[in-house]
Amino acid sequence: MHILAPSQSSSCVVDTNIKRRHYRRQRTPLRTNARMAKPSLLSILLICTSLATTYSFVPTQSSLLQSAKSPIANANSHIINPSHQRHPSTTSLHSQSTDEAGSYDPSAALQTEADIASAANDLLLENKHVIDLPDEISSSFMQYALSIILGRALPDARDGMKPVHRRILYAMNGLGLSPSGSYRKCARVVGEVLGKYHPHGDTAVYDALVRLAQPFSTNIPLIDGHGNFGSIDNDPAAAMRYTECRLTRIAAETLLDDIQMDTVEFLPNFDGSEYEPSVLPAKVPILLLNGGAGIAVGMATNVPPHNLGELMDACVALTKGRNEGGEEVTDGKLLQIIPAPDFPTGACIIGKSGSRSLYTTGNGGVVMRAVMHLEEVPTSSGKKKSTRNAIIVTELPYQVNKAALLERIAILVNEKKLEGIADLRDESDRDGIRMVIELKRDAVAAVVQNNLLKKTSLQTTFSGNFLALFGGGTNPQRFTLREALDCFLDFRFQTIRNKCAFQLDKVENRAHIVAGLLIALESTDEVIAIVRNAPDQASARAALMSTDNPKLGLSSAQADAVLKLQLGQLTRLNGDKLNDEKKTLDESQTNLRNLLTNDAAVRDTMLEEFMAMKKRFGTPRKTKILPDEEDKADIDLVQNERSVIVVTRGGYIKRMPLKTFESQNRGTRGKRGTSNTISDDNAVAHCFTCNDHDTVLMTTQSGVAYGLRAYQVPEGGRTARGAPIPSVLPVKSDDVITSVLPVSEFSKNEFIVLATEYGWIKKTPLAAFEKLTQRGLIIATLADGDRLNWCEKCTDNDDILVGSTRGQATRFKAADLRPTARTSRGVKSMTLKKGDTIADMNVLRKEDKFVLVVTTEGYGKRVLTEEFRTTARGGSGVIAIKFKAGRVDDRISTMRVVNEDDEILLITSQGVIVRQKVSDISCQGRAATGVLVQKVDVRSGDSISTVSIVPKEDADGDVTQ
Repeated sequence: MHILAPSQSSSCVVDTNIKRRHYRRQRTPLRTNARMAKPSLLSILLICTSLATTYSFVPTQSSLLQSAKSPIANANSHIINPSHQRHPSTTSLHSQSTDEAGSYDPSAALQTEADIASAANDLLLENKHVIDLPDEISSSFMQYALSIILGRALPDARDGMKPVHRRILYAMNGLGLSPSGSYRKCARVVGEVLGKYHPHGDTAVYDALVRLAQPFSTNIPLIDGHGNFGSIDNDPAAAMRYTECRLTRIAAETLLDDIQMDTVEFLPNFDGSEYEPSVLPAKVPILLLNGGAGIAVGMATNVPPHNLGELMDACVALTKGRNEGGEEVTDGKLLQIIPAPDFPTGACIIGKSGSRSLYTTGNGGVVMRAVMHLEEVPTSSGKKKSTRNAIIVTELPYQVNKAALLERIAILVNEKKLEGIADLRDESDRDGIRMVIELKRDAVAAVVQNNLLKKTSLQTTFSGNFLALFGGGTNPQRFTLREALDCFLDFRFQTIRNKCAFQLDKVENRAHIVAGLLIALESTDEVIAIVRNAPDQASARAALMSTDNPKLGLSSAQADAVLKLQLGQLTRLNGDKLNDEKKTLDESQTNLRNLLTNDAAVRDTMLEEFMAMKKRFGTPRKTKILPDEEDKADIDLVQNERSVIVVTRGGYIKRMPLKTFESQNRGTRGKRGTSNTISDDNAVAHCFTCNDHDTVLMTTQSGVAYGLRAYQVPEGGRTARGAPIPSVLPVKSDDVITSVLPVSEFSKNEFIVLATEYGWIKKTPLAAFEKLTQRGLIIATLADGDRLNWCEKCTDNDDILVGSTRGQATRFKAADLRPTARTSRGVKSMTLKKGDTIADMNVLRKEDKFVLVVTTEGYGKRVLTEEFRTTARGGSGVIAIKFKAGRVDDRISTMRVVNEDDEILLITSQGVIVRQKVSDISCQGRAATGVLVQKVDVRSGDSISTVSIVPKEDADGDVTQ
């Protein structure tokens, strides 16, 4: 083989030493650029690739040894600088010559490219080991990439840890930084990690330690930090010499508790002086619990955090499904248990389609939205103090920088890209986030809020990518939610088996020792004689181990244990203790052997662990899940539970579980169902019970109807004010919700009956409202001053009962009402006297027996429906109730159709709610005054606002209206 010069051929072979010395002398533009800025790895690879098409090289023996030790450094050292042509006619490579020893000789003549190529040909004849540059670069870069993938960037699917996190926790455990111990300087921990396990930069280790201690980065911090560990404003943590740390209780109990029981494999560290665990024996799926992000070579991962209680429930369900005869957990059921991620910063998740895609495919975007509400904040304008509406942000999406967000909003306001904002300030403190966005007087809150969500990071998307190391930490693989849980369960199963094997070995060794001690106690005199007559301890041990003595014949371990006994331990009492210990050890051996042979027993142990972890460390979900209007499949993932929906006069709405209110006796004051603050805003306007799957039709006093699912109403506590209606529905500020109707099914044979305060009534097919959305539709044309207050379902076989506030009522057939268009005005229902208005409107069916009449001052009665005779529509009606003497201001508040086995909720205008049985209220005639149903504080202005019927539950547990 003969290699020509570049002028004669496209390749040449050059001695590495000659090349390296040439670079030290040659001042080429490439060398100058290298001094100005350090070239990136990508630029080096591009240069090497281009050079490899022209040049090859032959290394010397010393360079081959160096290549075996450091392939990456070797690849970089063998780069050949091409000739720099100062003139098109110049092709020679200007360099100084070297002597035979390889040292620099300034007096030597310059060598041309032909001379270098000739020297390379001579070397080629002497050394037949030729390394191709592209292969060398490819091999070296692959080793670098695998090192990053397997050793730095990607977490292990078993314990959810990256190597740096695992080494930090293991080093802290070795330093004795237990949750009950004292704090230690973070610099001490970083030094321990660097010196023993992680030969990389101290900044990378400290940054990883800081993240494990930040409550806004992980759901459950694994490190208890003391000092400044950063903030949600992206403020950096204090230097490691100032901060201190120790392990948290969950880290010690779920990751490091069984580390010394041979549960996991230990490997040598980087210099072979120490051993470190290849994985931690995790009892919870840390990868899903706290999430993780990492960028490797050609791949990246981004796993969101999840709720511990939901993860434990999923592990319990999947573990039970693995037992023989267990119920299989389908993807749909698994998504019900874990509906979406749970971020440490709270906020809201919009819809479940993104989470569903992420969980089933391993890739998907989860839409996150900040938690906001409307509030009146004080503002000073000159000498007069007034209030102004403001949007209050209390929770931010995960990984959103609050300081940068405030700056972005301010820039958009100054650039006139955000209208309606008067002031912006940050009132956050140690109690939580509070961003105040004051609105201008004429600004529409819903419009400003939508613009904020669209143009700022108040609404953003978490781009999830499930990628981790499987196959014992050697195979990077994209995974689904089920695969992640299955991998953890398999790992936990094997960990328990390893722990049992370790414990069984210890128990068997102890049982062997106890057996020897019992043998010695049975022959105490003989043992004492042997020891006393023996010249030394070795002779005594040999005598005890001798097989010639049929009573003894101890093993080496048993003989050592006997020789360590004191004379005081050779008592009968100590023998009883040893017998009890032997029984305990025998039971332990039986249990441990059962765990090693019976898979079901191991799974039962896992179930006990999971339930204990949930009970000990479980927390409520922080991130709320809001439905997406276009996410139609969300209803399949929502349980059809019983709820109470309350609408206040101040324009707030909330949903509460029905079980919040227990049944009470007649005449009691009841539980408060709204905020404790007495104001017009907290006065209850509407309260009704329904199923979470029902469609809720809400009509306003101006004749506009809105539709939404019951589970889309934000849930609130019993004493909470609720969410502003404009944040749920686009209701105008001067409009009021006057009627709320739950609809389970849109039947073609049913109608909607609408009644106004002035006595107008109309009937419209229910099917006309099937496509009603949160955007709203006009459903009635009203006269000036009139209000649409009632909305009920009916059929042509039903009757309609209308009552006035002065105690009159009229009943007529629903068939007498002609169906009209959605926007019509309707006809008159009854003739009203001067000053009288409609109090209530009900639909009477054949099976209805009673009408409950309740006054504003708390008196009520049951009246048989047959006492209200059917008349023509438009009459003045008959007496429905007589008011108590002296109660001149008393009026009818509600007339409600009830059955004797029903339960009702009575709500006052100040928010007091009483739940009681209808059977406890006496049945009287139309002219009776009734009995006291609920105590009402009339002096403070309180009055009965509305009455709602509690839905029943059938034998299967389903809710029925």
